[in-house]
Amino acid sequence: MNQDLPAIVFQDEFMVAFDKPTGLLSVPGIGPEKADCLASRAENAISGTRIVHRLDRDTSGVIVLARDADTHRELSRQFHDRETDKTYFAVVAGTVLGEEGLIDAPLRKDLDRPPRHLVDQVQGKSAQTRWCVEARGCAPERTLLKFEPHTGRTHQLRIHACVLGHPILGDDLYAPPETVQAADRLMLHAAELVVTHPRSGERIQLVAPVPFAL
Repeated sequence: MNQDLPAIVFQDEFMVAFDKPTGLLSVPGIGPEKADCLASRAENAISGTRIVHRLDRDTSGVIVLARDADTHRELSRQFHDRETDKTYFAVVAGTVLGEEGLIDAPLRKDLDRPPRHLVDQVQGKSAQTRWCVEARGCAPERTLLKFEPHTGRTHQLRIHACVLGHPILGDDLYAPPETVQAADRLMLHAAELVVTHPRSGERIQLVAPVPFAL
């Protein structure tokens, strides 16, 4: 099993940010076969690291970890209070009509089909995602979208892409079979994360290059 540490995109004495590859869990799952994860790899290489937020296993991109308890509390607060700025890119099936918009569709767990979530206008938690078209492709038709989530619900971007009518390529939870088979990975990447440095107070831009294109 590959236990390499993912590429570091930022590091100082307070925090470290990685470019997490697709297929790597953020934290351990249930069972020994799901013990390998970014959190354990980081802890083995950099003592004291603590997970602050998560990316889905199949989503790649920027993820930041704290290196001490005070930093962990402050960064966790920023995520909770929605003081971070997050930018994702995704390749979706079909040609998206329009150039930009806002998806407002509350989400909750799908109790009948875990680990899926679903849109529920009554019992769902608030979830908003702004999107815009970055590029369009043809033969086959697909669109590169930029997503800026205002909230951080589980599977938010994957479900909101479906709400838009254009599931993400390679999404084995929410896309139809032909869309799943159209890519060898989930075509969703966390390209940029902006946080306030817990000690200096400066806004820090953490960037991981998008590893795919149309």
